[in-house]
Amino acid sequence: MALMDMMQAVLEDSSLLSLWQQVAPWLALDERQLIFVFATPVFIAVTVWEYLKIRHDPRLMDAREAVRNFALGAGYQVTELLFAGVIAFPVYALCYHYRLIDLELTWLTGFLTFLGVDFCFYWMHRASHRMRWFWAAHVVHHSSERMNFSTAMRQNATNIFNGMWIFYLPLALIGLNPVWIGIAYAFSLVYQFFIHTTLVGRLPGWVELLFNTPSHHRVHHGRNPGYIDRNYGGTLIVWDRLFGTFVDEDAKDPPDYGITRPVPSNNLLVLWTHEYVDLFRDMVRPGDVWSRLSHLWHAPEWQRPDPSRDARQARD
Repeated sequence: MALMDMMQAVLEDSSLLSLWQQVAPWLALDERQLIFVFATPVFIAVTVWEYLKIRHDPRLMDAREAVRNFALGAGYQVTELLFAGVIAFPVYALCYHYRLIDLELTWLTGFLTFLGVDFCFYWMHRASHRMRWFWAAHVVHHSSERMNFSTAMRQNATNIFNGMWIFYLPLALIGLNPVWIGIAYAFSLVYQFFIHTTLVGRLPGWVELLFNTPSHHRVHHGRNPGYIDRNYGGTLIVWDRLFGTFVDEDAKDPPDYGITRPVPSNNLLVLWTHEYVDLFRDMVRPGDVWSRLSHLWHAPEWQRPDPSRDARQARD
């Protein structure tokens, strides 16, 4: 008996084979998370290399924060791996079942998948800045006051529950396979890891014209008045140029990284949930149901009028 047959016999006798047959399709559907798992050692190695370059400048690197960033990223990966199969994938499967077109995987459809995912990423990313419910999950990524490779790992463990994955559903409804969508999304995020750095200056003009670059993404992470809510692109920057959200990095106005209301704690749970707490605190203020719910889709800075406050100001 060949060694592989012996190993197969052990697996069959363990009664775990049926369990694996149920789990394997789930993991196969979540190829994107498997890509992240394999990419993470590369991310760590590149971050260590960057750390050795900038460790002497506390404005650029803090070792404790870098470790915290990877812990935030690990939480994101765990919840995505555990819950995507029961929350997002059934909806993708439903959309794909009723797809409008049958598409085979070719070089052309592969490119269209990449283009479609990048287009949807732009609108998802834009919504995550301009709609408070989505911002509640995304804010953790922007809350660091440093820009380095570890910042790319600052992700929210609530993302899968937050629902930003709905922006990609039209691609499945058109006829693009959800597995392809997930793989294209994963490679986009892998690319985006490498644009979170201050070590790379301006790239050749044609690259800066078409692609999201470290220069463009430094602008996106800036809280300077002219930089806020700009440069949403994932791999490509052309969507920002088309839809009027592009701003070039200005050497005379270097990015000031972080958010306008810094988080008062470095506790992981606080970093993940502080904006949800603030959101729900605003929602429970007196008012009708519709005005309370309006906080979910209005911009993060929007506040409901306070009649009692207005009345006091009028008396004064």
